[in-house]
Amino acid sequence: MFATKTIAPAFKQACRTPATVRFTYPTHRFLSATTTSKVLISDAIKNDHRSLEEARDKIYDANKAGDADTQRRWQNQFTWELARHSIGEELVVYPAFEKHLPDGKEMAESDRGEHRKVKEHLAKFQVMTPDDKEFIPTLEALWTDLGHHIQEEESEDLPKLEQALKDEDSQALTDSFARTKHFIPTRSHPSAPDRPPYETVMGLMAAPMDKLRDLFAKFPREKRNDQLKDVP
Repeated sequence: MFATKTIAPAFKQACRTPATVRFTYPTHRFLSATTTSKVLISDAIKNDHRSLEEARDKIYDANKAGDADTQRRWQNQFTWELARHSIGEELVVYPAFEKHLPDGKEMAESDRGEHRKVKEHLAKFQVMTPDDKEFIPTLEALWTDLGHHIQEEESEDLPKLEQALKDEDSQALTDSFARTKHFIPTRSHPSAPDRPPYETVMGLMAAPMDKLRDLFAKFPREKRNDQLKDVP
């Protein structure tokens, strides 16, 4: 009885997203479900990409400085951002490719294949510690695949999708993408299905445990007004 009473509040708290539990997002980075009414889906995806690039660079900078704690914090942030982004695309954006584009099915299948490679790298990276000699090489290998995916998505896939959508439809996808990311896993699960509805079911099962881990993980910090606040 004691264990149940002790764990239940923590588990309930962990089911909240890190954004509400641990830190506040800079306004130029965070697109929330309540502030995306005028944001196109391509802009929302690119915003995520820039956040991932920032987290990667912070890890590299901290590694050069020999700062293991900062590396760990940005590793957690990078993992959290990439896991949610990838599954959000698979649940919301890739079905839109298939629905609205003549070659959308082929595009979606290609992107899912690229995601599988990235998820496999991320599954290795997310459990490493900064003192592991493969820590940076694993991140570099991950980014080789992810960087190619980002470049292709931004230069080819997303422009095609925007051309096929009305602005209001693109904005509706953004709202759906933002909402979806609140309810999906925040760690890589490469063996999980990568298309709805199976991915949705697996995600709802995995997300609470991932968010329980997030509750006890360290995330980035920056100094504001002489006080340390947790931020991405």
